[in-house]
Amino acid sequence: MSHLAPTGKWDARYVGPVPHDAAYYAKCMLGGVLACGITHAGITPLDVAKCNMQVNPTKYKGLTSGLATLIREEGQTGIWKGFGPTFVGYSLQGMFKYGLYEHRQKVFADIALCPLEMTKVKIQTSPTGTFPTAFGAALAEMSRTKVETRYPFGSLVPLWSRQIPYTMAKFFFYEKIVQLFYTHVFLEPKETYAKTTQLGVTFASGYLAGVVCAVVSHPADTVVSLMGKPANKGKSIGTIASETGMVTLATKGIGTRVLMIGTLTGFQWWIYDSFKSSMGLGTTGGK
Repeated sequence: MSHLAPTGKWDARYVGPVPHDAAYYAKCMLGGVLACGITHAGITPLDVAKCNMQVNPTKYKGLTSGLATLIREEGQTGIWKGFGPTFVGYSLQGMFKYGLYEHRQKVFADIALCPLEMTKVKIQTSPTGTFPTAFGAALAEMSRTKVETRYPFGSLVPLWSRQIPYTMAKFFFYEKIVQLFYTHVFLEPKETYAKTTQLGVTFASGYLAGVVCAVVSHPADTVVSLMGKPANKGKSIGTIASETGMVTLATKGIGTRVLMIGTLTGFQWWIYDSFKSSMGLGTTGGK
């Protein structure tokens, strides 16, 4: 019987068509690394512009003008600042977030991400020449100045405030939107459709879920960016939020972030489900 473990005893992990054993979770972890590390690193220019719009809105007024300013002042490398910690940090986060998807233990994913996210933001928002941009040198400087930067877990609370609602929305709305597609658009059983169709549903559902994610998590994302600003050194999270104001926290850089998070969330789910399909695990949702 499909619900029996190799020992012959009933086991919930074996109820579905694909056993949820150690090999299953290992494959999900690898899929998460590929999905999150590649997508977040690939949109580093958008992230650099968004962070600077949040920290220095008088100078960086919009996405296009912000990118132009960065390229004019720092060259092409200026828009790729923070690529290293972004790739490593979000690969680790993806490993835990998708690998522990069934367990909903995503809090631990953000603990792994926090030191690298703090380093990334510091690299991206520091004035030219005031902070190292090389990955290793930046980590060393964060450690050396940990009293000032609150490294490695000083941004954990606002990071959780951003990532927990973000991740809840990401998985909840993704699953609901997939369900709507297979209930109201594609009316036959999911397994009867080609993988290209299933992966198209995956991307569309991921993109729409990503738009919701961006909106609900944006105020906390702005706080995370502002914590790396030299002028906010030593200030509490509450003080930074109060001085900035809720309207600014919720709106500054929101357009860029909606574009950024919608795109990367769509591709994250597409890469994750493509990898799962190649491993014989099938696509996510819509059962």
